[in-house]
Amino acid sequence: MTQRDLRALPKANLHLHLTGSMRPDTLAELAARYRVPVPPPLPAGGVHPWSAFQQRYDAARDAIRSAQDIRRVALEAVEDNLADGCGWVEIQVDPTSYAPRLGGVEPVLEAVLDAVSGVPAGVIVSSSWARSGAHAAELAALAGRFAGRGVVGFGLSNDERRGVVAEFAPAFRAAAEAGLLSAPHAGFYEAAWHVRECVETLGARRIGHGLTAAADPSTVALLAERAVALEVCPTSYPPFGVFDLAALPVRALLAAGVPVTLGSDDPLLFGAHVTDQYRIARASLGLSDAELAAIARHSVAASAAPAEVKRRLKDGISAWLQGR
Repeated sequence: MTQRDLRALPKANLHLHLTGSMRPDTLAELAARYRVPVPPPLPAGGVHPWSAFQQRYDAARDAIRSAQDIRRVALEAVEDNLADGCGWVEIQVDPTSYAPRLGGVEPVLEAVLDAVSGVPAGVIVSSSWARSGAHAAELAALAGRFAGRGVVGFGLSNDERRGVVAEFAPAFRAAAEAGLLSAPHAGFYEAAWHVRECVETLGARRIGHGLTAAADPSTVALLAERAVALEVCPTSYPPFGVFDLAALPVRALLAAGVPVTLGSDDPLLFGAHVTDQYRIARASLGLSDAELAAIARHSVAASAAPAEVKRRLKDGISAWLQGR
């Protein structure tokens, strides 16, 4: 039986970082312009510490030095996702590290928003687990000022082992009061308790990664009851030894009623876009087209896309599954 084309499956990419979205050719061009080294890829095979990833991410970010560079990277990310079958994409950006070159966090955010204006995309402002709750509160206030103008959510990225969940509660309360969805990274290294705390303490409506939740039935039940979506990025786990592809508990989570989405995370560093993640789910996990369509529906439902965009994408998913 001929398999359906997964690139043609309408979907949303809800987990994509600005620097990690960069095209390799764009990185090479910018690195040459500014005379900075291009970060080497992670060595194939083996298990690497988080620092190995962070060093390469930071080196790539060092090649982004102007508002024009930021606009280019963001717009190319949207173009790449549209070509990959996404009808909506959410780009996550922590403006802090770009701020020194652009004169503050607000010009960084304005550059990203300028790039995605008029295209089917939203921006998630993110702080870092490695920074303070006070810093996160400042970024949440920034995000709130741009709510309704392209900013759709607030998150936390980086290694979750470096932060204490409760310290970020004021920032997430402020973001929620501004009408922004809450989407922290959790449950990558830490166990299910971390996912639960992010839901109960930070009011998370989506969790970046979150796969460790699958080991605890009560946390799975909580995610299902509150319809908290997990942003699963299959190619992000083997390099760190947290999950093998064949062991990803996607089918069990779906069966338990947890909304699961597939995102690309950092295609620059992990070498895979969204459709690649769906192909992995089909090949390594044996997911059927009906299950993959369900994941695509979850990605649309959990997104901050306008209602008309959601309706169109959901209709397209049904048509894809019916072979039209």
